[in-house]
Amino acid sequence: MKLVLLRHGESIWNKENRFTGWVDVDLSTKGIDDAKKAGKMLKKEKIVFQKAYTSVLKRAINTLELVKKEMNTEIPTYYSWKLNERHYGALQGLNKDEMRKKYGEEQVHIWRRSYDVRPPELSKEEAFEIKKDPKYKDLKDSEILLCESLKDTLERTVNYFLNEIEPNILKGENIIIVAHGNSLRSIRKYLENISDEEIVNVEMPIGIPYIYDIDKDFNIKNKCFINDKNDI
Repeated sequence: MKLVLLRHGESIWNKENRFTGWVDVDLSTKGIDDAKKAGKMLKKEKIVFQKAYTSVLKRAINTLELVKKEMNTEIPTYYSWKLNERHYGALQGLNKDEMRKKYGEEQVHIWRRSYDVRPPELSKEEAFEIKKDPKYKDLKDSEILLCESLKDTLERTVNYFLNEIEPNILKGENIIIVAHGNSLRSIRKYLENISDEEIVNVEMPIGIPYIYDIDKDFNIKNKCFINDKNDI
């Protein structure tokens, strides 16, 4: 079986170097091209996907739609906020370079790359504004986030993976997950048994599919970024 992880194409706020998190910004012009290129790469692989999973954020959803268009295929698609990007709390919308000037390089690095340190929180009033968005109408009050560490992101993302995705892989299905840097790093941490210390150095580049070959006992036989394959 094949499992493909794909980080969405460049978003408008990636381009502007802003903390994005759960803010629903769209793809940039380059991000659209990133998604199309990913679709072309996957088409060469000739993988027939039985299911696709993505977040409820349009930069990921639109990346998946562009990939499907390039592959000239329809894939049953499932959406969940549990595959959303890490929630950056009060940092969302702020420019990373400006935050480095204000708080220092080391502090911003800790907020961005540490495993279990949370960024500054949103106020509860700000956080509960999310209930006005139809995408989150079923979100329980206990699930409304003020911010997240990578550890927090991993807990919700891997829980969803274990309950909703892994059983389908075990049934022999090929799966693609189009999501975000931190939600995908979380899945990689689980699948590859990456330590808390090592995960801070693991990157998910924009628009480059990461492919696992998995056997019927859920052993990983091979894993690589598609552009590292000799035949691409």
